[in-house]
Amino acid sequence: MSGPATVHVSGDRILRVDRTGALPADGTEVIDLGPSACLLPGLIDTHVHLVFDAGPEPVTSLASTSDSALLTQMRAAARSALLAGITTVRDLGDRDYLSLALVEEMAQHPELGPEIVPAGPPLTTPGGHCHFLGGEVEGAESLRAAVREHHARGCAVIKIMASGGHMTPDSVPAHASQYGLEDLRVVVDEAHRLGLPVAAHAHGVQAIRDAVEAGVDSLEHVSFLTGDGVTPDPHLIDAIVRKGTFVSLTLGLAPGKPVKPPMAMAAQAMAAHINAVLNAYSNLHKQGANVVIGSDAGTGPWKPHDVLPHGVADLARLGVAPLDALVSMTSKAARLCRLEGRKGRITAGADADILVVNGNPMYDPAAVLDVQAVFRAGIRVR
Repeated sequence: MSGPATVHVSGDRILRVDRTGALPADGTEVIDLGPSACLLPGLIDTHVHLVFDAGPEPVTSLASTSDSALLTQMRAAARSALLAGITTVRDLGDRDYLSLALVEEMAQHPELGPEIVPAGPPLTTPGGHCHFLGGEVEGAESLRAAVREHHARGCAVIKIMASGGHMTPDSVPAHASQYGLEDLRVVVDEAHRLGLPVAAHAHGVQAIRDAVEAGVDSLEHVSFLTGDGVTPDPHLIDAIVRKGTFVSLTLGLAPGKPVKPPMAMAAQAMAAHINAVLNAYSNLHKQGANVVIGSDAGTGPWKPHDVLPHGVADLARLGVAPLDALVSMTSKAARLCRLEGRKGRITAGADADILVVNGNPMYDPAAVLDVQAVFRAGIRVR
């Protein structure tokens, strides 16, 4: 928010925004944030895993942690995200629906953490990527039943592992598909019938192509992997843009934390792989795709749960204007999460989720890391 402004808040909502910066004369409490303060809507991370501890071996750690200890860990992860100005997260994979327990807690005590948009355990094939989270399912009828169960339990989005992944070495490789087009269509049709969006984990080119054709709402990772490396398909990029499918790009890295190469990939090959993926991300933006940032927080030391703000600089390095980068993790992310009107903007009627930073991130992307204050549902938490 540029220029002088006074944001009038009552309870957990924004009443109005006075762009003149005039102060109320009726004795209302005023918080003066100073001349260098820049007000932003609370950030939205479209892809996190509160259940992973952001340690060197998150899967091993998960397996040895009880549900009660895991909930304590998830609360701490949520709190760290909130203190960084991330006031909403889309949790795209927990164990046995544990994130749903936190949804109610955060609703009753918003100062404890961000609003959570939960997916529950992701749908995956038997022994497939992240099968240890409890979402193994195959066959059309079982897939429909799984979607119905997620809906009945209160999940707000369906996550499906369309391809393999890097965190489950005994499953199919990341470039290979786990579900075909018809299975993906079954999940999308049933989820949409129940009013739920679908997020597809899709590294492989064929998995991306099938997910777009099936009508998923967002593509997660979108790495364009084949057996020979990263191979962006311009026709597939055109299809993504034409259909308006959201692409949730895996950006945001904690500085000073080296990224662990997938499986046996050498460091030099890893660098080339990352550069190829980033070039693909840049092309998606240039072609006009609906780009948001899903940090994949929790999946390693380079992905702590407060990492999302680093994604602004990541997008800037890809040639994305800082303002567009901020939009991707505020108003555009709110639209993906079906929270438009409540989240992602500082405007009358919206939730009073506000991030205050020193400096102007439209000119200096690093300013978003200089947090002065965070308000969650009208409550100052930092």
